[in-house]
Amino acid sequence: MWSEASISTRTSASAPCPGQAKPSGARTQRTAPGARDGNQAVAAARAGAAVTFTGAVGDDAHGRRILEVLAVAGIDAGHVRVSGTAATGTAVIAVDDQGENQIIVSPGANAGLTAADVEAGLAAVQAGDVLVLQLEIPTALVRQAARTAKNRGAFVILNAAPAPRQIEALLEDVDLLVVNEQEIQVLAGLTGLAGIQGNHRDLVTSLPPFLRPAIVCTAGAEGSFTVVDGSPVHVPATKVDARDTTGAGDTFVGYLAASLAGSDRELPAAMLHATHASLSP
Repeated sequence: MWSEASISTRTSASAPCPGQAKPSGARTQRTAPGARDGNQAVAAARAGAAVTFTGAVGDDAHGRRILEVLAVAGIDAGHVRVSGTAATGTAVIAVDDQGENQIIVSPGANAGLTAADVEAGLAAVQAGDVLVLQLEIPTALVRQAARTAKNRGAFVILNAAPAPRQIEALLEDVDLLVVNEQEIQVLAGLTGLAGIQGNHRDLVTSLPPFLRPAIVCTAGAEGSFTVVDGSPVHVPATKVDARDTTGAGDTFVGYLAASLAGSDRELPAAMLHATHASLSP
């Protein structure tokens, strides 16, 4: 897996409007290792996959904590570079009263990743492996990683989050695109095609012929959606009283990747496995 390393700070509040200062109402904040990439890597490891994690952290307490968590999870972090000049990346997460979250990401040390880091991190990738990418590192490196892995016969998953600003050449070597209901709308707008519109259920069907990869769209309480052999597939979510959705989508991606790398090669079965896992703490 190719992933970014960062720390998340969580507080209970909805995001303020421009020019507004808004108290959170929370008495505590919680700082913990995680963020999109780390959560996905740990989830895949808990699902039984052998995970290699690549990225960069700062030479600071946050960076050391991340490396400790990866080691405890049994993840190979031998290609995580420790930067002496940049701090570990951070993500600030605001959680509202319905458990929904909004996230601001600062890439920190990951902004200094290089093409050489990509090649070193993927040196052992081979046919049958699954590579998971996110968009919290420079897109040129995402494209390079996807191309390198694809040329070696790996299956490439892109979790297109945060939503990209452009998609030119981004998806050429991607086999499976995983997005949420907001991100798929952004992708539809980036195609520049007037006929590509509708809700996320419609776009799961209409976008793949133009974007090339298959798409899995996660939609919170609605579950997840894809298309297999031209037929729509819906995997419902289990009804829960959501207190905090942070990390649920990352858990889904990690278990989905591990399932596709293991015995659940069929996408609907892998989605069902990932859906059940995303309910676990």
